[in-house]
Amino acid sequence: MSVNHSFEDLVAEGAAVPTEGWDFSWFEGRASEQRPSWGYAAQAAERLAGAGAVLDIQTGGGEVLDFALGRAEPARPVLAAATEGWPANVAKATALLRPRGVVVVAAPDDAPLPFADETFDLVLSRHPVRPYWKEIARVLRPGGTYFAQHVGPASVFELVEHFLGPLPEEVRRGRDPERERADAEAAGLEVAGLRAERLRMEFRDIAAVVHFLRKVVWMVPGFTVAAYEPQLRALHDRIEREGPFVAHSTRHLFDVRKPGR
Repeated sequence: MSVNHSFEDLVAEGAAVPTEGWDFSWFEGRASEQRPSWGYAAQAAERLAGAGAVLDIQTGGGEVLDFALGRAEPARPVLAAATEGWPANVAKATALLRPRGVVVVAAPDDAPLPFADETFDLVLSRHPVRPYWKEIARVLRPGGTYFAQHVGPASVFELVEHFLGPLPEEVRRGRDPERERADAEAAGLEVAGLRAERLRMEFRDIAAVVHFLRKVVWMVPGFTVAAYEPQLRALHDRIEREGPFVAHSTRHLFDVRKPGR
């Protein structure tokens, strides 16, 4: 915990924590985020139990897919693959998922998926940078499903705008679920289900803020402690004076089908 620790000590601590993978256990006691009511990982496990070939797009360190596969055992896909664009996460996901028979492929987030047409009957993704609907449609078999949890519009913008200032309305509307629905349908997919929720987050010390912005790099692009020291110090003082800094994440759940022939 951060009680009585100086600004300098806390910033140094947050800057020293490794950022590989999507394990957020370090934040326990220092930051919290309400989870969506639908339980994505558990639902993904149920989908895996009925799938023959599955692809997890932008798997991070493989933690969510590993959990879902473990929960689906012994009913699990014959073929399982995952993509990831960040080299450190490719290595981590490979080490974690190889024992489960998953092939992890290094692939840039903005590149075509490195798989043949109609390879998978289930495509998963948790928090993709953005969904490439035409590629998702291409690699899905007819009748296949895309099941994913996306980050929604203006997610954690209370924190983002503390560092960057007010952002244009077009940026705030980015990742709009209804716009994504329209893009999915334009790619020939059918949206069977779409749910959205706004969720409370709390940052209890500035170390948690520093680690979060280093780990979730798209929140404040190019973030470094040196570049944003005044904003960090102001936020530290606010937390010390008023208590936890509150922000809100947004999430939406897509259940999408590729029409059968």
